[in-house]
Amino acid sequence: MAKDINTITEAIIGAAMAVHKALGPGLLESAYEACLAFELAERRLAVEQQKAMPVRYRGVKLDCGYRLDLLVEGQVIVELKTVDRLQPIHEAQLLSYLKLSGCQVGLLLNFNVKVLRKGIRRLVLNLEE
Repeated sequence: MAKDINTITEAIIGAAMAVHKALGPGLLESAYEACLAFELAERRLAVEQQKAMPVRYRGVKLDCGYRLDLLVEGQVIVELKTVDRLQPIHEAQLLSYLKLSGCQVGLLLNFNVKVLRKGIRRLVLNLEE
């Protein structure tokens, strides 16, 4: 049975806060990704790292090199950043991944902040667009 999307996103945010509390800002994105994947697995959530995201064009799946940082429970895309501040292009990237994957909810997490709460964006794909 699929887990509730809000329960999943809350668990991801809690795990991300635990990772950020332990490591703080200043590391590479890959370090946060590995630690967050470990933390999520410890919390008994199914997590896939660097999952290939093909582009469908004229009914054909094409591998264009896109990779999701994390896919949690097959439902939530987690895109990690270590930037000075999140930019509109980061949200556009996550929205594109949501459209390509068929997932409805994604989290954009910027670990390069003093307080992680300020680096979290939850995006929901509007299926009516």
